[in-house]
Amino acid sequence: MRTVSKSVNRRLISEYTSRLKAFSPNARFYLLSVVIFGAATGVYRLLFNFYVLSLGFNEAHLGNMITTYNMAALIGALPMGYLGDLLGRKRSFLVAYSLESISIIGIVFWRTELAFFLLNILSGLAFSLAGVTMSPFLMENSQEHERTYLFSFGMGIQMAMGSVGNWVGGYLPTWVAQSKGVTPTSIVAYSGSLLIIGMITLLGLIPLMFLRTRQSSRSEQTVFAPISFASKHPVLLGKLVSPMLITSIGAGLIMPFMNVFYRQVHHQPDPVIGGLFAWGSLAMGIGLLIAPPLADRIGKIQLVVITQALSIPFLALMGFTPIFFISAASYYIRLALMNMSSPVYDTYVMEHVEPSARAMVASLVSMANNFGWAFSPTISGWLQVRYGFTPPFIGTLVLYSISIYLYWSFFWKRKPKESQSFASAD
Repeated sequence: MRTVSKSVNRRLISEYTSRLKAFSPNARFYLLSVVIFGAATGVYRLLFNFYVLSLGFNEAHLGNMITTYNMAALIGALPMGYLGDLLGRKRSFLVAYSLESISIIGIVFWRTELAFFLLNILSGLAFSLAGVTMSPFLMENSQEHERTYLFSFGMGIQMAMGSVGNWVGGYLPTWVAQSKGVTPTSIVAYSGSLLIIGMITLLGLIPLMFLRTRQSSRSEQTVFAPISFASKHPVLLGKLVSPMLITSIGAGLIMPFMNVFYRQVHHQPDPVIGGLFAWGSLAMGIGLLIAPPLADRIGKIQLVVITQALSIPFLALMGFTPIFFISAASYYIRLALMNMSSPVYDTYVMEHVEPSARAMVASLVSMANNFGWAFSPTISGWLQVRYGFTPPFIGTLVLYSISIYLYWSFFWKRKPKESQSFASAD
């Protein structure tokens, strides 16, 4: 029995390794940039909330800023999809990540409420441009046999490096504070940390400069091709996007505030929260890396439904247990289960869309993912100020459950009639 198990493990490792070796040079350069941006983003996401609160803003102001960021990403998604087609994948990545670096550095030097809102708009547009470029880029630079692995590995690396960033972010204010002779929770400590991160993000542009551009066919350059696809397949597009939309509404109620939740409800200091986020990102990264072989064996949609459904009890336990270590353990498991299927579903969506319409559909996916994050944080911030975290957690549980039912109903219970695969069109 043990010999059989070892044989199976060796076969799985060999299969996984062969898929990774199949990645194209463009994919490898992209993944290298993800390593840098993933680590920097991990620090930034951890410290931004604390930085804003250290300046005297409350949770409602913070919620409005997060909403502004996501509203910009939401509104800008469709125009960014067309802009991405005009600029090409390489220039789109360079423009997007340059703007992101500028926005991080900008909040260090301009600390007014108006400046924060404007820089969050800039950051949201940059995020949107990068997001709508990523999926078409990965489709164009992969073959069917390694595609799911590339999508998952890219997000897994991002999460793994995000865990490194979260860990560093928990200690970076302390290190800066020691060099400046101030307290770790001071404005100086947080702003100094963010300035360092803003400069590091500029290094992530270097690998992107080595990307080789791909010539698009005439049909892919047609402006009206995405509109034509949407008019022919409105039901399919609605089914592909609607579960993600509902998930984003639920996620926006809680996920942007998890660091605040652990500070206020469980009274944990920054290093502990940074460590929690670091291990959480690592758990999610591991989940993303094991998702492709699981999807190969049980199916893409089956993986989405099963893993997300299993995450629901842990979300409830995370939000309502009074014991910190139980909440933390539930946080890890929920992150891994809920998010491991995300790149698998992205692959599924791109495979069911014509190449000429992928940027537009990626824009719709981005809009769906950001819709809830654009509105929910403001609602959640208002609820937190008045009623605490209980109502936001209940709302997230209900909305996640609805989205899981839709995945099952649309794609597992019965396959949509329009579910034609265009994966072979690349």
